[in-house]
Amino acid sequence: MGKSTATKKAASSLETGCDPTVLTDSDARTEVLNRLRRAEGQLRGIQRMIEDGESCLKIGQQFSAVRKALDSTYLRMTVCFMEQELEARLSPGEDQKADLSAMMKDMETLLARMG
Repeated sequence: MGKSTATKKAASSLETGCDPTVLTDSDARTEVLNRLRRAEGQLRGIQRMIEDGESCLKIGQQFSAVRKALDSTYLRMTVCFMEQELEARLSPGEDQKADLSAMMKDMETLLARMG
């Protein structure tokens, strides 16, 4: 069986670097992956706590911390993606890039306060 049309199109887009659904900034990707690895470590810690018979209150606190870490990571990834896509579509100059970056940081701060 051959690849589906969507799969071929996605593969082609990735090869040319044009897929609008991919986080292309390597620093942003690294940051998101590092955050996920920390959350993964927290989850392993929760598993150990359960195995060791820790109190539900302590375990619940750790669950809350992991949820916040994942929410924060999702928000960071979304803002990085939005900034990437705005830059690609608007082709801002250097001054405008700095303004866009500052605006996106402010947006991230505002959105983080909502959660």
